[in-house]
Amino acid sequence: MDVIVYATPTCPYCRMVKEFLSQRGVSFEERDVPQNPSYAQELSKTGQMGVPVTIINGQTVVGFDRSRLEQLLLL
Repeated sequence: MDVIVYATPTCPYCRMVKEFLSQRGVSFEERDVPQNPSYAQELSKTGQMGVPVTIINGQTVVGFDRSRLEQLLLL
């Protein structure tokens, strides 16, 4: 399963997404948007500018949407 989380260090919802995934044993790649300008460019291609944005197997989840995350993780 391919999981990417676009985040910032100060975002509380970003922490919630990462904790949610970690508690379920889901490996993910964190992309720290302020640290790497190319991540901001990637994020803009999703149509979003705010974080968190989670990509699970090509599907985009905006914010901390627990039900959508659970749905995609079951696929």
